[in-house]
Amino acid sequence: MKPQETPATQSAENASAKAPESRGSWLRDHSELGVSVLLFAIGVLVLGDALTMDVEIAQRGPVGPKTVPIVVGIGLLIVAVLLAVDVLRGGRGEAEGGEDIDLSEPSDWQTVLLLAGVFLAFAVLIGPIGFPIAGTLLFWGAAFALGSRHFHRDPLIAAGLALSTYYLFNNLLGVPLPGGPLMGVL
Repeated sequence: MKPQETPATQSAENASAKAPESRGSWLRDHSELGVSVLLFAIGVLVLGDALTMDVEIAQRGPVGPKTVPIVVGIGLLIVAVLLAVDVLRGGRGEAEGGEDIDLSEPSDWQTVLLLAGVFLAFAVLIGPIGFPIAGTLLFWGAAFALGSRHFHRDPLIAAGLALSTYYLFNNLLGVPLPGGPLMGVL
């Protein structure tokens, strides 16, 4: 049997059922819209750059240097719109099931800031000191930020990675990287 409801409990239930969701709750439930907005912005940026690109080489055939950026930009816009429509219709991304993480633990901001500093230092130093040295610092700094404490082995591995990457791109692939002081040596 159903317990007898009083007018006071009925009005409280109706008020809670009719109460509008708070703005934070709606945004939290539709957080995937942020990804959609980001994809849309990147698509507009890529498409805008592709359409304003000055091409000075002679184009042979219908496919030129603008084709791939235009296709990627249009693809990003389409995916952004489809994702937004899906989220607004109630679609949700599937939770990570394969990761062995504890979602109750806070973020490790020290590692994030160390990695950001290493990447920023690399971007600043690549011009003046060249890729081999800046790349060594990048690989070594990233290994340190991610927890490796092998102070004799890590710099050697980092230098090997940086030098082999420099040699591969500069000499084998023909993509010039700044050599810095080692320009004449390598």
